[in-house]
Amino acid sequence: MKNYPTPHINASPEDFAKTVLMPGDPLRAKFMAENFLEDPVLVNSVRGINGYTGTYKGKRISIMASGMGIPSIGIYSHELYTVFGVENIIRVGSAGAMREDIKVRDIVIGMGACTNSNFAAQFDLPGTLAPICSYDLLKVFCDEAEKMGLSFHVGNILSSDSFYSDPDVESSTPKWSKMGVMAVEMEAAGLYMTASRLGKRALAICTISDHLITGESTTAEERQTTFTEMMTLALECAIKL
Repeated sequence: MKNYPTPHINASPEDFAKTVLMPGDPLRAKFMAENFLEDPVLVNSVRGINGYTGTYKGKRISIMASGMGIPSIGIYSHELYTVFGVENIIRVGSAGAMREDIKVRDIVIGMGACTNSNFAAQFDLPGTLAPICSYDLLKVFCDEAEKMGLSFHVGNILSSDSFYSDPDVESSTPKWSKMGVMAVEMEAAGLYMTASRLGKRALAICTISDHLITGESTTAEERQTTFTEMMTLALECAIKL
């Protein structure tokens, strides 16, 4: 028998849909649920990590925050996959651009997720794991983004364990950029590894909220409420899963 509720999710398996959209910010989860879902119900609020379930165009969808960082999304994705019957988790986040050809408010879709995290050590692998998304989800999202006429990029992103870097250490942005890495965020690699280990599906899409080269940025409120193209893309794809 499954052990629920868990220490982090006070709900029952039937409270969640098979597909969960997962922004990092609990307030973005709240905004998405209240503005896009029909009859959203709050199904979790432990530690302020809000989770909602409702319908979008007749399809049952859940939206729940992940918090910040690989350890946080690792906890929530593991519990959703193993205890609550979730099959698909779509990270709906923000990221910092690391290439000049990628602009603020563009969407990046993480085909792979590099990382400086030690999260993979738990698997005791005799080499280096390359965390990747689920191809079938990637195809659905790319096809829909083209249909919607969005400005988007597909490729490698970086999941960093640190938001503030030591000012006395040379920036690593040029090193990642020269290898084609599009943008930096803090969760995708942990989500991809968890999904791979558990035989589930995962994808990370992010709106560029700031630019590490030009210095351009958006406000916290803009990140919370104005990245609606990405939100719509996620919902339109979720109803196809």
